[in-house]
Amino acid sequence: MTYGDYQNQIHLRGLQGVMPRFAVAAADLEAAAAAAMAPSVWTYVAGGAGDERTQRANVTAFERRGIVPRMLVGASDRDLSVDLFGMHLPSPLFLAPVGVLGVAAQDGHGDLATARASARTGVPMVASTLSEDPLEAVREAQGDTPGMFQLYTPTDRDLAASLVRRAEDAGYAAVVVTLDTWVTGWRPRDLQTANFPQLRGAALANYLSDPAFLAGVPVPTDPRSVIEHWTRVFGNPLRWEDLAWLRGLTDLPLVLKGICAADDARRAVDAGVDGVYVSNHGGRQANGVPAIDLLPEVVAAVGDDAPVLFDSGVRSGTDVVTALALGATAVGLGRPYVHGLALGGTDGVEHVVRSVLAEADLLMAVNGFPDLAALRTADVRSIPAW
Repeated sequence: MTYGDYQNQIHLRGLQGVMPRFAVAAADLEAAAAAAMAPSVWTYVAGGAGDERTQRANVTAFERRGIVPRMLVGASDRDLSVDLFGMHLPSPLFLAPVGVLGVAAQDGHGDLATARASARTGVPMVASTLSEDPLEAVREAQGDTPGMFQLYTPTDRDLAASLVRRAEDAGYAAVVVTLDTWVTGWRPRDLQTANFPQLRGAALANYLSDPAFLAGVPVPTDPRSVIEHWTRVFGNPLRWEDLAWLRGLTDLPLVLKGICAADDARRAVDAGVDGVYVSNHGGRQANGVPAIDLLPEVVAAVGDDAPVLFDSGVRSGTDVVTALALGATAVGLGRPYVHGLALGGTDGVEHVVRSVLAEADLLMAVNGFPDLAALRTADVRSIPAW
């Protein structure tokens, strides 16, 4: 059975009069999610930095690229598996970390719903520090599917060490350190609604379950005291000299998320990190260059010395294949699975994941790339804007 068989399942159910429960096209799914979410939640999920030009450009930059097909290859059998940080994964797709994921679900526990979809599909989830349920519960819900833990590094080093230690004990396979969110970017949609979920107590489960955090709260039983302490410790503007400390926190693979410059990528690998993660936070944190434009430069700088993960602007299986052809080792899916989550919890996330993998698999089949090694040789062309 291949990932592309998902389309056959949809058509066969159609013969029995059963139509897909969720939209298949990314744009239709997004529109349905927008209608289903409360306005304050939707602005948080959909909003970007400034005028959102980078958020839009992340998506349209994929539209400016296409892969030249290769014929007479006989790609009837495809192998999308990849080795990453000691994990042998059935596909190169992973669920990118999304903070405040919990409130996007109708039951308020989106982190657990996403983790269960990860377990069903075999696609790893990168669990966020900002979750409605503790990282241990999220990891348990992932079952036998590997998971990674995304760390928003606090200013309190004891708290950072505690969070990482908990991730180790829970069985996460790597720690992903987000670099670009020590301060929140200018997000007009959230500002217009005066909505900052964490200040309202959302997504703080990992803090409220951590003794190192609670030890610093003057009045642990007072919600205002808790939130005020969280605002003091959340964001740490890391510097290069902090890498030695981060590296010393764990023996797990250490990945730096938010690396966009080739020089930064090379320096990070030379400093001992195990992987770099090209991302501009989906355009949520700052305006700048579309992330996919920077991926080839980072891949060239790193070479074979470390895997390169990627997210930002990925909306489809075609986008996944394009990023892989440009050198990404693994590709993260973000907003589309949140849209599925809002519409149908675990079932909605599973549908989105299976749809993206089916499109990627069928694209590789039709274009003549039986595996990722062959895809690395693909001729990716620029497409003029229409």
